[in-house]
Amino acid sequence: MSDELRREFHDRLGEIQTGIARMSAGVTELVPRATEILLNMDLEGAEYMILGDDEYDARAVDLEEQCFTVIALQAPVAGDLRAVVSAIKIIADVERSADLCVNICKAARRIYGHELDPHLRGVIQKMGNQAQVLFKEATEAYLNLDAVRAAALHDMDAYLDDLHRQFIQVIFESHAAGHIDLQVAVQLAVVARFYERIGDHAVNVGDRTRYIVNGWLPERPYAESDNEPPQVVSVGESGDE
Repeated sequence: MSDELRREFHDRLGEIQTGIARMSAGVTELVPRATEILLNMDLEGAEYMILGDDEYDARAVDLEEQCFTVIALQAPVAGDLRAVVSAIKIIADVERSADLCVNICKAARRIYGHELDPHLRGVIQKMGNQAQVLFKEATEAYLNLDAVRAAALHDMDAYLDDLHRQFIQVIFESHAAGHIDLQVAVQLAVVARFYERIGDHAVNVGDRTRYIVNGWLPERPYAESDNEPPQVVSVGESGDE
């Protein structure tokens, strides 16, 4: 690749990276908004966020097309190719996380009119806060190509996983106490899975950032599907999932 082509490539890659970071920063704002909608049973807010998802889909498609154009026209190799291929994967993680925020809003509509006890509300808020922190850190790590910051996401996600397990237990307890009916309990278990998956996607962004920087690959395969049913954990059960 000539010097001129290399400059053009890095300019285009920089534009793609900035576009991804802006999209990811948008998801960072969606997470607390979805949490607030859920806790406040805000039907108007839920409708607004659901309708706005098309914008994220369109931005994802546009960024992917830019990546494919760069590959087709400039045929990058080695580290340059890693950066473009990883960008395509990161776009999918960010777009799917926006979808998960929309799913939280859809769940809020399904349980509309049912009161949630303070314990449930407290854990939901904690999960929302931690998912937001994870995505914010993933965005910053990718924008700055900070492999050390990206590596820390695994430990941050472990805390969200702990909250996920705690929330399932609280759901059982609330149902047993007669505070919520079975259908609400099921919907809340699904919501817990949505938050947990947002954290997983943030970790994926971090892992792919590390791959761009130094070629690091995770020992486990990436978890791509968000269609798995939520894992049911009995009250008092402990241990890793």
